[in-house]
Order: sequence, then structure tokens, then C-alpha cells
Amino acid sequence: MDEIRQKGGKKAATVAIIANVFLTIFNVIVGMISGSYALISEGAHTLSDVTTSIIAYIGFYYGQKPADDEHPLGHGRAEAISGLIIVIFLFLVGWEIFRGALFKILNPATITVPNTLAAVMAVIGILVNLSVSSYIINIGKQIRSPALVADGQHQRTDVFSSVAILIGVIVSNVGFPILDPIVGLIIALLIFKTAAEILIENINNIMGKLPSKEFIEEIEKVANSCPQVEHAHEIKVDYLGTYATVSLHVELDGNMTLDQSHKIAHQVQNKIVEEIPEIKYVNVHTCPIGSDYNHKQKLDK
Repeated sequence: MDEIRQKGGKKAATVAIIANVFLTIFNVIVGMISGSYALISEGAHTLSDVTTSIIAYIGFYYGQKPADDEHPLGHGRAEAISGLIIVIFLFLVGWEIFRGALFKILNPATITVPNTLAAVMAVIGILVNLSVSSYIINIGKQIRSPALVADGQHQRTDVFSSVAILIGVIVSNVGFPILDPIVGLIIALLIFKTAAEILIENINNIMGKLPSKEFIEEIEKVANSCPQVEHAHEIKVDYLGTYATVSLHVELDGNMTLDQSHKIAHQVQNKIVEEIPEIKYVNVHTCPIGSDYNHKQKLDK
């Protein structure tokens, strides 16, 4: 599984970087030739995509490093941290585009009407960004990589940017040139929106937000399927980037020996790890069946 994840992550990062280098060069060149500020802004945006793809892959790479003495649960949170670094880059790029667009809106004399070459580049941008973003997000979801999913979501905003540029070019050429910098402003706002979404997602990952109810039920089902286990409860999940750690309680016959309950606890741990790939570590606490115990109290009174 780890080898598959590494190959998938490397492939996604390579595709993203090559595509964004292509779009950066041609967006800027065509933007300057056609006189489209929106297209030049999109070139700056795709240049940031190259940087964020590299950051995403670095986070992915370090997130795959095995556990060691200083990091007994591995390095999975490196991916969420790289997601936060991507957010910083997005806000900086968004601000520069926003500021430039606002200047042109307040100074209409600096606005030029983009020619049809800008529209052609916008269509190319739509097709390339749609294909690349879908590819990266799909790989990110398949290998459960928050860094790659974040990078794919970032790339997806470029689809909407290119659509806005296309509309802006058409409308500018029928007598409303001010729409070109307005589109640049919209691109900046889209970047801010994406940055905010990635920020929230990665903070939730780092802070250990509770996963879906279905995921908890899946863990409970696997634990309860083990021989002699009556009831799994107090299930707690903590995500570390691409994988999770789990702690839970299981009820066993109170007359069991310590050796018997110890073996069953390990059976539960092994089965959960084997049947739910995204879980790497499991800690099982055993309880006597039917015991009335308040799990929130510090001592069993």
C-alpha cells in the first residue's frame, strides 16, 4: 500500500508541475500580447500552482517516513502542515492579483481591450485545468492524501478563473473593457475562497476533528466481529495526515484470564488494521461485560 501511495503521489505531483509550467508560460505570453490583465493574473496564479505542487509533494514525501523514536506514530501530519504552507502562498498570490486589479478598476485609462487570442488561451486553460485537477483529486482520494487533495482543489479554481477570463474577453470586446480587471478581481476572490477551505480542512485534520459516523460504525463492526467480543464502544479516532490511530474499549467475559483478554485485544487490533487500510495503529482497552462504568471519571469507583 505504501509503495502504491508513493508512486501515485509522485505521478500526481509530476503531472501538476508540468501542466502548470506550460500554463504559466503561455498565460503570461498570451496575456501580454493580447493585452489581458486577467490572463496575466492567471499566469501568476499558475506560477503559484507550481510552487504549491512542489510543497504538496514535499509534505507527501515526509508524511510517508516511518515511525522513529522521536515520532512513534509516524510523520503523517507533515501533509497537513504542507497544506497550511500552501494556504500562505495562496493568500499572497491572491492579494497581489487583487491589488493589481483594483488599481486598474480605479484607473480606467490603464485598461486595454484583450483580443481574441486571450479567449483561445482561456479555452485551453479550461481544458487543461479541468483534466489535471480531476486527475490529482482522484489520486489524492484514492491514496488518502490531504496534501494532494488540497493541491487538486487549488488547481480546480483555475477552471473557474479561465471561464471568467473567457467571458471577460467576450464582454470587453463588445464595449465593456473594465470587465477584464473585474475578472482579475474575481480570480483573486476565488483564490481567497480556496485558501480558506484548505485552511479549515487542514486545521481540522491537525486538531483531530471527529471523522464521519460511518467510519466509526465500520470500526465498531470490525471489532464486534472478533470472537468473544460483545460490544465495542468509546471509539476515538485521530488522523495523522493520510492515516489514523484508533483507541476503543471492548467488552469481554469478566471471568477470562488476563492472558486470554490480552490475546483477544491483539486480535481486535490486528483485524482493524488489516480490514481498514487507513488505520495504522490501534489501542484496545478491555472491559467486563455488563460493568457499569463511567468512562469520564478518572478512577473506577
